[in-house]
Amino acid sequence: MAVISIESPIVSIEWLCEHLDAENLIILDGTINNFFDSSKNQILNTRFFDIKKKFSDIANAFPSAFPSVELFQKEARKLGINKNSAIVVYDDRGIYSSARVWWLFKAMGHSNVAVLNGGFPAWQKAKYPIEKSKITKVYSGDFIANIQPELMKFFEDVKDVTKNKTHKIIDARSKERFFSLVDEPREGLRRGTIPNSVNLPFKDLMEGNELKDTVVLQSIFNNLAQKEDPIIFSCGSGITACILALGATISGYKNIAVYDGSWTEWGSLVDE
Repeated sequence: MAVISIESPIVSIEWLCEHLDAENLIILDGTINNFFDSSKNQILNTRFFDIKKKFSDIANAFPSAFPSVELFQKEARKLGINKNSAIVVYDDRGIYSSARVWWLFKAMGHSNVAVLNGGFPAWQKAKYPIEKSKITKVYSGDFIANIQPELMKFFEDVKDVTKNKTHKIIDARSKERFFSLVDEPREGLRRGTIPNSVNLPFKDLMEGNELKDTVVLQSIFNNLAQKEDPIIFSCGSGITACILALGATISGYKNIAVYDGSWTEWGSLVDE
């Protein structure tokens, strides 16, 4: 069996189907669930990446908080992930939480990882091989987490940015939420925006379940920032901001980061 290296941040369902037998391939289901659901279907040999309970700092007051290096490494090894693993991650909405998983691995120093364009809906529509979800016993991996601190930003970082205007802040929430036209889905969280931020709803990058063509993505981002601009992506809780990070990466932007706490944290800690 071949050992593969993933060169792009996104791969097609056709590519994945062709490489299912690769020796170092690891397929992860990054769907946001609070439990493992054995009634679901999955791509062959998928392993469940539990964002909420296993790969988040659950002691943090805010949801899906960035995990420690030690926690991430331990849980990744439990999934049988190795230093040379080629990881493809998908979710059940096309591209949603899978982008967060991709960004977490990038932030932990693992670049041999990609999002499956179209996710499970596209895979199932193409009638590619599926099976009932199962927990497969695997040997512990030798994954090493090597934190890339420039890829994640936290409250104090963003507070400095809003004061000194050193970065562009781009918010992935819907226009209705960004412009305070509707309540936030999190109970008790105020409406509002991070100062000096601009809006790019993550759905604007999507065509159905898939990302839009690269040329279209480039045009969208070029209207907001230059390639060399330092950018911080935000959203509600740090999930859909990673879809913007994915689109920006595909579009050739390199100086980008995700605000982990996003509006849930900012809106809770800052009154106005």
